[in-house]
Amino acid sequence: MIKTTLKTLAVSVIAFGMLGCQEAPKSESPAPVAAESATTKRLTASDLAPYLERDIQDDVFYFVLPDRFYNGDTDNDNGSKTKLISQGGFDPTDYGMYHGGDVPGLIEKIPYLKEMGISAIWLTPILRNQAVQADGSGYHGYWVLDFTEIDPHLGTNDDLRNFINAAHKENIKVYFDIITNHTADVIKFTECHGEDGLTPNPSCEYRSLAEVAEKGTYTPVIPAGSENAKVPAWLNDPKYYHNQGETTFKGENSVYGDFAGLDDVNTDDPEVVKGMTEIFKNLVSEFKPDGFRIDTVKHVNIEFWQEFAPAVVAHAQSEGIPKFFMFGEVYDFTPENLSYFTTTGKVQSVLDFALQGTLVEALIKQNGTDVLAELFAKDELYNDEDSNADQLLTFVSNHDMGRFAWMLKDSEHNYSMAEMEARVKLAHAFLYFARGIPVVYYGDEQGFVGDGGDKASRQNMMPSLVDSYNDDNLLGTDKTTADDNFDQSHPFYNAFADYASIYFGHEVLRHGKQATVYSQATPGVFAITRTLGDEKYLVVFNTSDKAASAEFELAADNATAVFGESVRVGNGKAKAELPALSFAIYKL
Repeated sequence: MIKTTLKTLAVSVIAFGMLGCQEAPKSESPAPVAAESATTKRLTASDLAPYLERDIQDDVFYFVLPDRFYNGDTDNDNGSKTKLISQGGFDPTDYGMYHGGDVPGLIEKIPYLKEMGISAIWLTPILRNQAVQADGSGYHGYWVLDFTEIDPHLGTNDDLRNFINAAHKENIKVYFDIITNHTADVIKFTECHGEDGLTPNPSCEYRSLAEVAEKGTYTPVIPAGSENAKVPAWLNDPKYYHNQGETTFKGENSVYGDFAGLDDVNTDDPEVVKGMTEIFKNLVSEFKPDGFRIDTVKHVNIEFWQEFAPAVVAHAQSEGIPKFFMFGEVYDFTPENLSYFTTTGKVQSVLDFALQGTLVEALIKQNGTDVLAELFAKDELYNDEDSNADQLLTFVSNHDMGRFAWMLKDSEHNYSMAEMEARVKLAHAFLYFARGIPVVYYGDEQGFVGDGGDKASRQNMMPSLVDSYNDDNLLGTDKTTADDNFDQSHPFYNAFADYASIYFGHEVLRHGKQATVYSQATPGVFAITRTLGDEKYLVVFNTSDKAASAEFELAADNATAVFGESVRVGNGKAKAELPALSFAIYKL
């Protein structure tokens, strides 16, 4: 719960009525605002319910690639000293290789994250990878060989336990990124790679289910020396894989094909379902994480999720983690498809790609705020017996599509640096104060921009040696990525810390049911209410680069400012007059 001893800032109160303005009673509830004074304590994870008891809707997430964060132990930079397949790949000048960040480095930076208002840390996969594959490395963690130990480039199992314990000591949760769709590229096909599996072939054309029925799958072969590369041992048997060639990410091959050669697991097989479920139950038992983010959910058959997801959650609860939570990556921008996996698929939640795409429409492409109203009108699609849209994980940037700042830079609108900064902050305000659970992508709080998605969006927080990273003009700072970027004076860092403090200080902003009360066909005002019990809040955004105003019906007689100003409420109406690219929050 929130501590009641926190100093409460004074708030302005404006009432709007037919006969003039009248001051309303001041709220007695905590009301942190962005202009924090030196004597005002921001709320952090320490002010929340204990992590084991805390609902996911009370959290602010930080999504981080450990390899690109902070190097706490240079001795592990080159990976394993005994297992050649997980050794090497360290080249901090190459954006596709390991850069040295690790779990000990994460431990050192927990205070930095806590003071920004982070209460849950989501790590890209940390299990042991095939270090080098084709022309890149497994720095990102998605080429798993061993599901029982941490990648040696990132540390040891003891390091991981120490990190989780350190985070939990600060009341911060830890989420693992997990993969069931594929493993590292070990299995080859004689038709494409020769009898020994060593003939280079960048692609092996997909064989459809119809072709498989007629002539079978490709003939799998494991190159000599790699026969026992995977752990647990059953993962080394080719019969547990589809062996149908490369996916184009469309149609049936998006479920049955290999991703750039990654061995596509046959999740239709009951033995595979059982084996994968045991793998992740064991990880829960050993490390006691607070939940999982699940990779490539839409590339796995729905029956797998129906069995896997409830089983893992039930196991975690039996291990004393009552609030264990899993959310999936369904790379799709339509609520109809996203919600299919949370309802029919039994996954508790998914990342809200639909909101990300809509914020791009509203804040980058300058479409009207009606697009937001249209999206939120579909929230009922997520309703079932154990989940709803309020539990969606919301974000604007990630390691695949790139950073919101880069999308602004790449836009046809030729935004100035100042306007890019304002739009980045406003985009994040939507994450914190509209429905859903906010996820900050590491580096966004330091004004990182990048040159695109994938590798171009995975910069270092520690000083970088990658030229294509270091030539970026970062937002809100004179630094580049060649500098140390753990600057707690950065305006984005402080804005996000303020947002988190408000979010933590007002339960309605975390759990309140959302309703749209105003939108328009052009950039400008978008207004929602959040209601929980007898409490109701009004949140108003202005997506225009000019001051905007709107008047709309609102069942309230007065309003208390929580953040921002220039909203008047009275006699069942509200009038908002907001500066360009700003927002305001009022308690009604």
